[in-house]
Amino acid sequence: MRYIRYLFLATVGLILLIVALANRGPVTLTVLPEELAAFAGWNAQVTLPIFAVILASIVVGLLIGFVWEWMREYKHRAAASHHRRERERLEKEVDRLKTPADGSGDDVLALLDKAS
Repeated sequence: MRYIRYLFLATVGLILLIVALANRGPVTLTVLPEELAAFAGWNAQVTLPIFAVILASIVVGLLIGFVWEWMREYKHRAAASHHRRERERLEKEVDRLKTPADGSGDDVLALLDKAS
């Protein structure tokens, strides 16, 4: 299974390298359209190779997806945490109820009950 993963990663790396070599042409990214930039009085621009723009957009899309999924699953994590705390509380209550209140119970039997 490890070799399949290495083969997959090598294939993805090779594909990314081929895409990068095929798309080395520069592209200028601007923050605002020309008409809006003339109205606002400023416009930030940066010139990058197109493969950098493609790879950066993929990474940003993955990060947005991961954050979105993490926020969506919050209710499940909160419910699991609540159930864990409730289970621990109930386990403590069961242990408290199993121990004799007056201490007159058999110590050996109490130890055996706690072990199981």
